[in-house]
Amino acid sequence: MTVALRLGLGLCAAHTCGRGSQVDTWGLHAFVCKMGPSRITRHHALNDIISRAFASAKIPVRKEPSGLFRSDGKRPDGLTLIPWQRILSLTWDVTVATTLADSDISASASSAGAAAEMAASRKQAKYVALSGSYVFQPIALETLGPINESAVQFLNDLGHLIASVSTDDKEAQFLFQRLCRFAEI
Repeated sequence: MTVALRLGLGLCAAHTCGRGSQVDTWGLHAFVCKMGPSRITRHHALNDIISRAFASAKIPVRKEPSGLFRSDGKRPDGLTLIPWQRILSLTWDVTVATTLADSDISASASSAGAAAEMAASRKQAKYVALSGSYVFQPIALETLGPINESAVQFLNDLGHLIASVSTDDKEAQFLFQRLCRFAEI
């Protein structure tokens, strides 16, 4: 899909989605539709990559941990079962921001990575109640590019921890490649 978008090729016949929104031949609606199956699949794949990266670094984690939810029932995507920093465990939440969404297109046009930074800020605000007991790390990727700055540092650190176990200095690069491949689906 990403290649077709970059080449300016139409991807589908114009139609109305199940929620009543118009879908044009570009198929951009698939990136933002709450009913889109690819959105959920992409989220789970990215969360699995993060979880497996921790496992490769010999750090045990629990995905979608119970007991860490907000008043609305939402909970972070994962939790380290051992301390990460300042004797606190780390929680993370993955999101994909699309630079093509009406809400992000203006900021994305003015600054690369703006949609990812805005999504990371929203995640940070969503889980502010966890900040006293856990280190919270939002991981926001854009469909067509950047990752939020704090996640880049976090993923580099995690990649270096994996490298210390595997002795392959390219582990951080491999982690970024895996994440970016699924963000663009």
